[in-house]
Amino acid sequence: MTELLTVVLAAGKGTRMQSTLPKVLHKVGGKAMLQQVLDAANDAGSKRNVVVVGFGGETVKAAIGTQAEFVVQTEQLGTGHAVAQAADLLKNINGTVMVLCGDTPLLTGKLLKKLYDEHKKAGAKATVLTAIMPDASGYGRIIRTKAGAVEKIVEQKDAAPQELLVKEVNSGIYCFECQDLFKALENLNCDNAQGEYYLTDVLEILNKAGEKVWAVTADDYEETLGINSRVQLAGAEKIIRHRKNIELMNQGVTIMDTASTFIDMNVQIGKDTIIYPFTWLEGETVVGEHCEIGPNSRFTNTKIGSFVTAHFSYGHDCEIEDEVIVGPYVHLRPQTKIMKKVKIGNFVEVKNSIVGEGTKLPHLSYIGDADIGSGVNMGCGTITVNYDGKKKFRTVVGNDAFIGCNSNLVAPVTVGDGAYVGAGSTITKDVPSAALAIARQRQRNIEGWSDKRS
Repeated sequence: MTELLTVVLAAGKGTRMQSTLPKVLHKVGGKAMLQQVLDAANDAGSKRNVVVVGFGGETVKAAIGTQAEFVVQTEQLGTGHAVAQAADLLKNINGTVMVLCGDTPLLTGKLLKKLYDEHKKAGAKATVLTAIMPDASGYGRIIRTKAGAVEKIVEQKDAAPQELLVKEVNSGIYCFECQDLFKALENLNCDNAQGEYYLTDVLEILNKAGEKVWAVTADDYEETLGINSRVQLAGAEKIIRHRKNIELMNQGVTIMDTASTFIDMNVQIGKDTIIYPFTWLEGETVVGEHCEIGPNSRFTNTKIGSFVTAHFSYGHDCEIEDEVIVGPYVHLRPQTKIMKKVKIGNFVEVKNSIVGEGTKLPHLSYIGDADIGSGVNMGCGTITVNYDGKKKFRTVVGNDAFIGCNSNLVAPVTVGDGAYVGAGSTITKDVPSAALAIARQRQRNIEGWSDKRS
């Protein structure tokens, strides 16, 4: 049984993007376009992926890592020339090569599997994925025989007026039998308006050799759209996020307004969770069941339990357990873990800390590099003073401790279980369990002081 392999074309600079970043690394739905293509290829059953790089090749390699093998196209001499760079790796393999474009992030594994299955069923040497475009400007036109087979693909600059009327276009995605592909590539020439080696000419070579060249038409032309500009990137972003929202709603998630909700493709959300408008859920974020997230909230790479309420808040690279209330105006920074039934209120920032079950951080506090026990009350304006100008130090607060308002806990320091800190104290020494610590100057009232100022 032959295997499915892919060659992904990702060597172009993408001049119209006006960017120093290789075009294929621009993100759609939270993933680089090239990553989206590779994911679709893997979903379709690809066993081996080869990426052709050029501009920014080292950056592309670093982003993709071991997910693919890489070959380099040092000169941009056309799509046929790009695929030929993979000849040394693949030309002796008995398999099917699917040629993909690294700037087509809307592809799905389902569509590519359909292309591959119909290619094998037809017994073709080459099969092109086509689309019926409302506006075919700029695309190569599919010219069919009377029997429906592909006679040739004509690039727009080389097309005759009658051929330009054709709405069926080449998506730039193909299946080839491997050895037939690389044999045909050896016979390409650049006798065309662009002076390039067109991959489309391989189909004509195979036709002249009497081989079967077939076509499969995508049900939805949007899946085949390529991205060449920031405007097109924004259009693809809208499409892919709408897909994600529909998927989640079909799984039991309520999204109040899909137009103002932005959820990355890898995000997972449990049933009966409500997502309010202007919420961003990004990266590998996971949200449990029966949560209320938003409005105006953003979570990146955050694990959120069930029955959590989080509004007007930002969290990244952190964890929130069940039944936690967050917000408004809370910032949860990396390596923070919020245990069950914690309440974090207005204008609180937590960084690299563990906050124990049932603890309250009601308002106006900074908790950094701290281990806070369960059942603790952190009074308004409490600050963990974790940085001495050179190093960071940890603060430890035991279970059921009570920290009075406007207190400073100067790390490294430990407040024991059940201890109390008087309001307005600056604590620089450890507080034993069940003790009361007061660290403030005794009040003095100076009579008539205001009169002396005048």
